[in-house]
Amino acid sequence: MKKYVVVTGGVLSGVGKGIFSASLARLLKECGVRVNVLKIDPYLNVDAGTMNPNQHGEVFVTDDGYEADLDLGHYERFLGEDMSRKNNITAGQIYSAVVKKEREGGYLGSTVQIVPHVTGEIKKRIESLEGEINVIEIGGTVGDIESEVFLESVRELALEKAADDFLFIHVTYVPYLKASNEFKTKPTQQSVQLLRRSGINPDMIVIRSENPVNGDSLKKVALFGGVPIDMVINLPDVPNVYSVVEILKNYDVHRKVARRLRINLDESNFKWDYPKTFKTYKIALVAKYLGTDDAYKSIIESVFLSGCTKPSIVDAQVLEEMSWEQVCETLSEYDALIIPGGFGKRGIEGKIRAIHFAREYKKPILGICLGMQLMVIEFARNVLGYKNANSTEFDSNTPYPVITLMEEQKKVLQLGGTMRLGSQSMRILKDTKLWQIYGGVEQTSERHRHRYEVNYDEYPELFKMPNESGNKLVISAQSNFIEAIELEEHPYFIGIQYHPELKTKVGNPHPLFKALVDSIRN
Repeated sequence: MKKYVVVTGGVLSGVGKGIFSASLARLLKECGVRVNVLKIDPYLNVDAGTMNPNQHGEVFVTDDGYEADLDLGHYERFLGEDMSRKNNITAGQIYSAVVKKEREGGYLGSTVQIVPHVTGEIKKRIESLEGEINVIEIGGTVGDIESEVFLESVRELALEKAADDFLFIHVTYVPYLKASNEFKTKPTQQSVQLLRRSGINPDMIVIRSENPVNGDSLKKVALFGGVPIDMVINLPDVPNVYSVVEILKNYDVHRKVARRLRINLDESNFKWDYPKTFKTYKIALVAKYLGTDDAYKSIIESVFLSGCTKPSIVDAQVLEEMSWEQVCETLSEYDALIIPGGFGKRGIEGKIRAIHFAREYKKPILGICLGMQLMVIEFARNVLGYKNANSTEFDSNTPYPVITLMEEQKKVLQLGGTMRLGSQSMRILKDTKLWQIYGGVEQTSERHRHRYEVNYDEYPELFKMPNESGNKLVISAQSNFIEAIELEEHPYFIGIQYHPELKTKVGNPHPLFKALVDSIRN
């Protein structure tokens, strides 16, 4: 038995379909339902791997090495389960598959068309989902040209299935006009009309708003949206998105979905534990992608789920323009620093200055991917005196290429999906801070997304093994190259080549973030 909940969006993008879909999926899971999720992205990119974080937000990497939309991160954190490439499809993937099949003669000479060939490919992907209830989030906004073929596909599929196999939920936005002191439901009404023109009538309308919407406005949405008033759900902004699961439960959304789909629920073991109190430490995220906070979504949520207020964004480029005294004054206001990953030269020297400050003034600091590489560069320059040490990514003529392109990457010509991606095993070395943080585990796996690595073969003098003497960076994890480094006699100076933020779950944040927060208290 397979049931489907299709979540569409209206009025504007970024309205919160991902959080709603993840919250609904978790709510149903807690009621004993086997849930699966699918994010449909209408863009023509084959995956999110080549998309600018300033435009699109972070690239979320799954265990199987798939570069996905950040909503898969919401799904993983809320559901407490690992996603895979099967949980995301893009228009680019669909059209590529159709063209490939046509080139191979798969359509037996037929004229290849949007209907039935493209819609057929989409339906096949949807039907491959293996949940008892499959929550399908269609990205973008109703009315977008890009989304039309996906709306048509789910419309067709709903007609082919039993009436109680499908439930359509439309997530929309109701703005509040201060000038007239009223909520305006007209954009929502028009959004529902656009959805109807696609042949889909919503069964439930979820209203997003800054503040709670009054009863009269809810009745108006129900009337013009063609749904019962009890199927209009208002979700105003909340300070903690993980509370949405409880809010939906209080609205009886799970029971309404179950009645419509004719499934049984078991609420006897319902349990949803998420952080409700937070340390008010100030953590700086020294960043270069400032177009949206979503560019570092998983890092921000990892700190939050570790029981600490969300980190503040510090512009790495601004640090480049400051005097050293100003850098010290600015960063001394923070209790800890995080240097995240990224690509390109912009802002790099500002990040290196932040690392320099943290090392000299014993400020807790976590370097992630590029952040770890910059820790090695900073140490080479300012401790060993290797002037102009750098990565060949930023300076191909550096006299000290302490970071270099991985050997297997030198033959790669295409960008998409060609980095070292996904879960990779590694060995954590005993008697290191990292070993303690992982609870004495010596073998583990973490998710990666990188092309460059530490150039240990040419610069072994930068490093030492645990318990060896000398003022050097301690190697604390290895695979076939250095996975992590740290400094002795520092409260928390850890750099890792992998992305621990991608494995954080509600109730189970990655231990590196928990240890960073704990190092502040100590």
